[in-house]
Amino acid sequence: MALGSRVLNAVENVGNKLPDPVFLFLWFILALIVLSMVGAGLGWATVNPVTGDALQAQSLLSTENLSRLFIDMPKTLAAFPPLGIVLTVVYGAAVAERAGLFTTAFRGMLLNAPRFILTPAVAVTGMVSHHASDASYVVVIPLAAVIFAAVGRHPLAGLAAGFAAVSGGFAGNLFPGASDALILGITEPAAQLIDPAYNVTIAGNWFFSIGMVIVFTPIIWFLTDVVIEPRLKTRSPIMPEGPTSDEKVPLTAAEKRGLAFAGLTLLAMVALWATITFLPGSPFVDAEAEPNQRFNPLYQSLVAFFAITFFLAGGAYGVGAGTVTSHRDLVVMMRDGIAQMAPYIVLAFFAAHFVAMFNWSGLGPILAVSGAEYLKTLALPAPLLLVAVVLVSCFFDLFIGSASAKWSALAPIVVPMFMLLGISPEMTTAAYRMGDSVTNIATPLMSYFPLILTFAQRWDPKFGLGSLMSTMLPYAGVFLIAGLAMVGMWVALDLPLGPGVGVHYEPPPPAATGAPPTALGSPAVAPIAR
Repeated sequence: MALGSRVLNAVENVGNKLPDPVFLFLWFILALIVLSMVGAGLGWATVNPVTGDALQAQSLLSTENLSRLFIDMPKTLAAFPPLGIVLTVVYGAAVAERAGLFTTAFRGMLLNAPRFILTPAVAVTGMVSHHASDASYVVVIPLAAVIFAAVGRHPLAGLAAGFAAVSGGFAGNLFPGASDALILGITEPAAQLIDPAYNVTIAGNWFFSIGMVIVFTPIIWFLTDVVIEPRLKTRSPIMPEGPTSDEKVPLTAAEKRGLAFAGLTLLAMVALWATITFLPGSPFVDAEAEPNQRFNPLYQSLVAFFAITFFLAGGAYGVGAGTVTSHRDLVVMMRDGIAQMAPYIVLAFFAAHFVAMFNWSGLGPILAVSGAEYLKTLALPAPLLLVAVVLVSCFFDLFIGSASAKWSALAPIVVPMFMLLGISPEMTTAAYRMGDSVTNIATPLMSYFPLILTFAQRWDPKFGLGSLMSTMLPYAGVFLIAGLAMVGMWVALDLPLGPGVGVHYEPPPPAATGAPPTALGSPAVAPIAR
């Protein structure tokens, strides 16, 4: 057995033995309770280097914390930032998805793409399709194979390009969406462990996400056309007929009318938000804030903007295309969309309590301060520190598919730690998301991997797991190299991550806390008792 096969088998065996993410968080909570008791017993303590507050490890079995756990349990869930943000966006996105707007728009983009730019069109469409949530896997990827076949190209090359874009480029997009709301919503409470006033918006990684589209699109184009497709032509003959599919049928007049209605609605929403922003006394502008912070209310309004825009554009498409015949259809679509979020809501209950209990224990800031002090003694440059975050994220992605589950566990430690090293929460999040994306297509443990294999076997019944793995590994390898370089260059060039968001974190002036500064530019840190 080849070394590569043994490695993949080992990954698969380890991953299969991991519990469901819900029970993974239960184990995390139990371990946290034990650690909090040890920390409280040994007197672990430090000083918050931003606020100057003394921090002492607290046992989670203390009277106060047990009271918080059981009496405030509903409040703990309701206060979990990602939950409200994600559900708000889903109310609108569910209408756009179920009315057919997303599917038709993706079909239109790919069906009308000239043969020469078909591969980059698939790449960009795949990354933008994340607004349709999981529908991107079941629409864009098989559709890419059908369209490649329709123009005489190898369908599995189209499938590979679509899979690479949708899954390997998961953090790439042209506009913020539900995935940004989810991940950055987890980042905010982690950042507030150090700086209680810190706010994270849905646009915190916007420019970085666009950068991923710009970097990954030519990679997908080159690998698909120069490496993958020539290899597939020699190793995977195309079926004479191929699968039948209605997806390659041109858009109907009703679908085109629906897209026109949706486009006009989108333009109207952009115009409305721009008008409100520039009106005197706009609620989207804080005239008293620092210049680079004045538009924070606008960025914070983007959750509502996307929710309302998806709802209205989806409804407009449905009216034009005939998929929405009454207001009751819209209510059913929203209800079905929320029903599909049930697995996430279950996970959110346990993730919310893990994050809250980490905060109650005081261990998050203590570990972060101690870790930051240790990393500072190593004098590692910021790009190298963030490269480490990418690699750690890649490693965990081989075993745990849920991006939110991994980040909920990692964020309370790495976000405060890197803030103390002068790296913004948004930059740390961007590095995590890069690592979480690039290895999605390299692990058979990814939840949609069997589905993609099924799509491939529609064209070649002998196309097995090893065939799919060997096809996708070149994308994963080059994505990882490019991702590491992109993170390093982003920090080295100090590029903005989003509107008003930079690579570096600057804590409030030490005078505001009344504590003497240290070499970190913040109050003295008391060592943890061992």
